[in-house]
Amino acid sequence: MVDIQELVVELGGIAQKQQLVARGARDLDLTRAVRDKSVVRARQGWYTTVDVREKRVRAVRVGGRLTGISAISDWGGWVLGEHPVHVSVPQNSARLRSQWNRRRPLSRSRGVHVHWDPPEVGERGTSWHVGLCDALLRVVLDEDLETAVAAIDWALHTGRLDEIDFERLILDLPASRRWIRHWVDGNCESLPESLARTRFRRAGHHVTIQVPLGTQRIDMVVDGIVGLEVDGKEFHADTFEEDHLKGVNITIAGFHAMTVSAKMIFSDWGHFLHAVEVALASHARPHFGNSGNEPPPKHVAPGFGGKALRDTAVS
Repeated sequence: MVDIQELVVELGGIAQKQQLVARGARDLDLTRAVRDKSVVRARQGWYTTVDVREKRVRAVRVGGRLTGISAISDWGGWVLGEHPVHVSVPQNSARLRSQWNRRRPLSRSRGVHVHWDPPEVGERGTSWHVGLCDALLRVVLDEDLETAVAAIDWALHTGRLDEIDFERLILDLPASRRWIRHWVDGNCESLPESLARTRFRRAGHHVTIQVPLGTQRIDMVVDGIVGLEVDGKEFHADTFEEDHLKGVNITIAGFHAMTVSAKMIFSDWGHFLHAVEVALASHARPHFGNSGNEPPPKHVAPGFGGKALRDTAVS
């Protein structure tokens, strides 16, 4: 008797029936595996060992693979909050199903965004996801500026996206979106840092990240004045003195030292921005000249986002 669960695990947690049959599985083996719940039938002809509530299984149940911000989130990328499930399906797809019930046809309601992609997209990626560049392209086209910047920052910082693929991504974008290259930075080390940098720049401030400070680095310096540390950690007694000493050293280096928590960036940004601008107002701002580091024009960002004409919001 063939161990269906073991075969599915070996195939990455999901497998089509023909893959399993090619490895010796019989209909009786598949039926028995579903009945004893060692595997789940995600969709007709598809079997999985992954929790059926996961986005990747829901995408397969619809009839496609994760794309856009859903793929980035499933990979562990820098994503704030919940988003509808984005599913890539071939242009000739039929019999699409609800993300929650493989027996129910897909209906027009909220919860899933279906993207009808050309054949070349189907040739890249895995059974669960489209390729990384295809997913990032969708993020830039579909999401707001800070969400798109954070996704690309993550891909660059983790090495998933190299400089060559980054340039290809930029060239694949419509000309009206290619300026996003001037907003991303692979030296950014976390989601709150990425969001803070983008939000400061949208507010018209100059931001430099990972500024050397002896053997350490300041997370970011705003307008050459505020030395900002972004604290994404819970309180730890073993770093208490070190963290406070760093704040002292930032002040000695001539900056106005401030620390912000990830939670404040996520949920109380306006209050913190006001505090930073009060601190900036108490100092003379330096002149940056034509260094190439001036903040982008404010009129660029508000129009960022929008949906492709062929995208359909469904559940």
